[in-house]
Amino acid sequence: MRLDKLLSNSGVGTRKEVKALLKKKHVKVNDLIIKDGSKHINPEKDIIKVNEEIVYYQKYIYLMLHKPSGCISATVDKQEKTVIDLLGKELQHYKPFPVGRLDKDTEGLLLLTNDGELAHQLTSPKKDIEKVYYAKIKGRVTAEDVNAFEEGVILEDGYQAKSARLRIMAQDEISEIEVTVTEGKFHQVKRMFEAVDKKVIYLKRIRMGNIILDDTLKRGTWRELSESEKEYCLSLKSGG
Repeated sequence: MRLDKLLSNSGVGTRKEVKALLKKKHVKVNDLIIKDGSKHINPEKDIIKVNEEIVYYQKYIYLMLHKPSGCISATVDKQEKTVIDLLGKELQHYKPFPVGRLDKDTEGLLLLTNDGELAHQLTSPKKDIEKVYYAKIKGRVTAEDVNAFEEGVILEDGYQAKSARLRIMAQDEISEIEVTVTEGKFHQVKRMFEAVDKKVIYLKRIRMGNIILDDTLKRGTWRELSESEKEYCLSLKSGG
């Protein structure tokens, strides 16, 4: 990889700023001053320093975000706040994007990455990746609803949803449930409950595959995936 590309991809600065750093002899590779940005280097073997600080190159980033209500699952929007706006500039330069989407008013687990292959594997209908949601429902959720979800409810457009597991946690005028689905149609969970004449009034995703929302993460905050979480994600890429 070209030195100037590595430095700009690592958040050191724009191409123009990197060029200036090289010209001022602020960049070293293996303790030798390098002024030529076109020099090819091996990020796994060569030690790159800028102003005597080591630059650690990272091709992909994998983040867990506790998405708050009120922002949209997009990278850019002229009117709405996006999930990417919640990240600092040091992460935004990696150009991460949300894996799948959560509705604007839905909270919970959202993965962000710049690894397109992984995103495809996690959202591919063929993979049947489980997504688990906690929800508050207006209306008393019953055993009949559990059976209907298991059989696959028919949505308002005639589409029959795949079988889903519905677990009732509290039954009342406002019921609390957990639902596990393996597909991600537009407004999926909300439409499934509408199909049994009930309304979702609060929705939070708590799991996606083997990735569970970290309950220490406050709304609007993020962390990098742990090594075991990352291994799970990479196993999907390799067909595991």
